[in-house]
Order: sequence, then C-alpha cells, then structure tokens
Amino acid sequence: MFIDSLRLAEAGVAAALILGSIALPAAWNALDPTIGAVLATMWMILTAGVYALHAVTFDCFRLTGQQRRRNFSLTRSRR
Repeated sequence: MFIDSLRLAEAGVAAALILGSIALPAAWNALDPTIGAVLATMWMILTAGVYALHAVTFDCFRLTGQQRRRNFSLTRSRR
C-alpha cells in the first residue's frame, strides 16, 4: 500500500477547513503553545480520518467498477 500525495493534500486541506471554521475562532483569544499543540494533533487526526474515508470510498468504487456503470445509488430500482 502506498500513500497517494494528492489524496493526502486534499485530506489536509479539508481538515484545515474544518478546524479553521470551527475550533480556531473559539480558541483564538486564548491561543498558546498548548492549544496550538492540541489543534495540530486534531488536524493530524482529522487528516488521517478524511484520507481513510476517501481511500475506502474511492478504492471501493474502483474495485467494484461502479464508476464505469454509473451505479452510485444503493436504493435506486433497476428497470
């Protein structure tokens, strides 16, 4: 298994947007090295989670061939 750098960059940006919009405004007035370390740890955890979610989702689509068939809905009836 290898790390896809483009997928990792996308996950890092997504995690930064999440933290930047939710956690950073609340912690901005009390920002110190401890809170900075907590935010950095949260960013790494979110990046890993988003990367894993994208990897599982898109690799599943690639392995099952759903992208070619355009069959993305699990509830759509087959007529």
